[in-house]
Amino acid sequence: MSSIDPTAGEVMRPPLPERGWPRQRIIGYILVALWTLALLGLVAYLVSAWKPDMFWRYAPGYVSGVWITIKLVAISVVIGALLSVPVAYGRMSHNPVISALAYAYVYFFRGTPLLAQAFLVYYGFGSFRPQLDAIGLWSFFRDAFNCALFAFSLNTAAYQAEILRGAIESVPKGQWEGAASLGLQRLVTLRKVILPQALIVALRPYGNELILMVKGSAIVAIITVYDLMGITRLTYSRTFDFQSYLWAAIIYLLIVETLRHGIDWIERRITRHLKR
Repeated sequence: MSSIDPTAGEVMRPPLPERGWPRQRIIGYILVALWTLALLGLVAYLVSAWKPDMFWRYAPGYVSGVWITIKLVAISVVIGALLSVPVAYGRMSHNPVISALAYAYVYFFRGTPLLAQAFLVYYGFGSFRPQLDAIGLWSFFRDAFNCALFAFSLNTAAYQAEILRGAIESVPKGQWEGAASLGLQRLVTLRKVILPQALIVALRPYGNELILMVKGSAIVAIITVYDLMGITRLTYSRTFDFQSYLWAAIIYLLIVETLRHGIDWIERRITRHLKR
């Protein structure tokens, strides 16, 4: 008699889940509880230490500081976006000289701290006052805000160039070949076919760069720009109240959250055709 395997023909079932709570879930709940307690403690401190007279005295300064921060970031990001296009083109160029120059630019501004770059512009250009005055540029670089704007624009241009280059190169080469087979010129292909696809890929990195610029703008307070952090330092030097820094942290958090939700909205709008 032939033996018959009793397990032959049975369907393999997935393993049963482990009973009890996984360790990761327990750790997650503990961390959420700790963050909740910290947030409640912060709210309790703000309520107990609330000083209406101090708030109304320094609130106009905070408003002007927020405006300086937003203006600095917005202008530098726009200028950086314009500068990033030729830099990205240079990074993708087959000309070794152009490619090397673009690589050196990106390497320097991505490899050195933004604070050091701001110091190089603010203090370094001041050493060349006679030369800058002779060509009419000293009136621009003697203003600390303009120095910060110059440094921030060059810095974000390097990051945006790499974002743009990576997004363009992520588009399959078949898109270029298909457009060429239809007789489209290369610039028309880039504008009508490649960039719309590349911008979907680049949106999140662009949003991250914008948020990093907002948080990094706090360093301009060191070079006497009265942005949000500059006003906060000034308020603390007059009141010695730690609450002034908490106000700044909350304002920065509100700005970042607003940008994050705006980026999410834009992403939903430009990718709605992919969800059908």
